[in-house]
Amino acid sequence: MPRPDFPKTLAEFQRRFSTEDACRRYLVESRWPDGYRCPRCKHAEAYPVARGALLQCQGCRYQVSVTAGTVMHRTRVALRDWFWAAYLVTTHSPGFSALQLQRQLGLGRYETTWVMLQKLRRAMIRPERDRIAGIVEVDETYLGGAEEGRAGGRWRESRKSIVVAAVEVRGRGTGRIRLGTVPDVSGPSLVGFVETAVAPGSTVRTDGWQGYASLKHRGYDHRPTTQGAPKEAAALFPRVHRVFTHLKTWVWGTHRGVSRKHLPHYLNEFVFRFNRRRTPMAAFQSLLGLTGQHSPTTYHALYDAESTG
Repeated sequence: MPRPDFPKTLAEFQRRFSTEDACRRYLVESRWPDGYRCPRCKHAEAYPVARGALLQCQGCRYQVSVTAGTVMHRTRVALRDWFWAAYLVTTHSPGFSALQLQRQLGLGRYETTWVMLQKLRRAMIRPERDRIAGIVEVDETYLGGAEEGRAGGRWRESRKSIVVAAVEVRGRGTGRIRLGTVPDVSGPSLVGFVETAVAPGSTVRTDGWQGYASLKHRGYDHRPTTQGAPKEAAALFPRVHRVFTHLKTWVWGTHRGVSRKHLPHYLNEFVFRFNRRRTPMAAFQSLLGLTGQHSPTTYHALYDAESTG
């Protein structure tokens, strides 16, 4: 059986997920679309206990949490608030900051919505995400506050974060994207990102920076273009630079900046939302479905997280 469909309008969302029981039923139907099977004895019958938070097998009495393995695992926050948070994050075009989400949900503590957002961001990337392919534009940009005495172009030393983007060319339009952070603009860093984000055999368009030169020896059809002045890059690689423009507007407009430590997870959110920009309602269900592929993230793990870009 297919998983349950997703709400197509705000009114439908409000009707379908107005109670905790409705949210639990949706979770059960999504996690076991073909019917419940006990993970211990494979029995097909179970009944709810602990106010519906657990399913207990009628055969061996083994109990399974309906939220186990998801971002909602052992949460003290109402499921309705989690559903609303996932809905708002995936359907509100500019995205949400923790403070904005706190106001929308009416929660008392800022820290609660901050943790919720961080967990949702970690659920936005599949562990074995496929690589983009075809014709791909690749370039990098600096993300951070202004630095005195800096002109355009690449810098060997900077306090800013370096973000690399790979963008599929779809005719005159833009396909899927991948974003990541790198420690520097050296060949190993830039080529390493490309190998992680772009499938071998793809045509990779870059500027003439020497850091990309070894791509032709790594199974890619590398097409470098000498751009001249840095300001010409946007004309030569319009898709990747539109992505950078949207990214910076989002980071500074919605979040007022992002720390280097947590930047990779914000990039994951941007990629998730951008790649599903034409199906924002489906992204709500996709986000809840993705959560089952991740081990639960603890509060301390969020604060101790290392940069993984």
